[in-house]
Amino acid sequence: MDAGLYREINRFAVHTAWAHPFMKLLAVDAVGLFGVLVLYAWWRARFAKNNVRAVAAAGWAAIATVLAVGINQLIIHAVKRPRPYWTLKHVEVLVAKGHDYTFPSDHAMASGAAAAGLWIVARYAPHAVRRVAQGGTVLALAIAFARVYVGAHYPGDVVAGLILGAAISLIGWRLLGGFLTEFVRFLSRRKLFRPLISAGRFRR
Repeated sequence: MDAGLYREINRFAVHTAWAHPFMKLLAVDAVGLFGVLVLYAWWRARFAKNNVRAVAAAGWAAIATVLAVGINQLIIHAVKRPRPYWTLKHVEVLVAKGHDYTFPSDHAMASGAAAAGLWIVARYAPHAVRRVAQGGTVLALAIAFARVYVGAHYPGDVVAGLILGAAISLIGWRLLGGFLTEFVRFLSRRKLFRPLISAGRFRR
């Protein structure tokens, strides 16, 4: 089923050559946009009513994204699923062929973690960050689809990546959110760090 769906999307890619430049850009480089979104979420979190918690959540969004990629490398080397173009013949591949394994997708894992992290920030800074979280969700889904479209992954690779990445963000915040919030509160009492946490004033 995974291979069949991969071939369907691959055939779609063959017949939509006009979209190839955009899809390649989306598949390879767009994940970097999450850095901009998380940075913006942190900036807006400083204005939130519960700014300490919101800033802690923004910090966790960044940490969780990096952590997800690291965990993904462990899973990839444990599962050792070959890339689709290693085992399927006559498929269109629009990006440079990698020599690593495919399950789960690094790009999808990072995207899922970052998107979920943005929703955590939006919980504490809803008016400022909710639209950013919505945009991040759309971006994550688009990147996941693009990774299959360019021939680099099976659909199952990106679905697993999105789910596992989001789970790392959500479960990690559940476990570490209190500690990170207290750490940010501690930093907020230091004049040097206060501007990074509060936009003009500090709320407990």
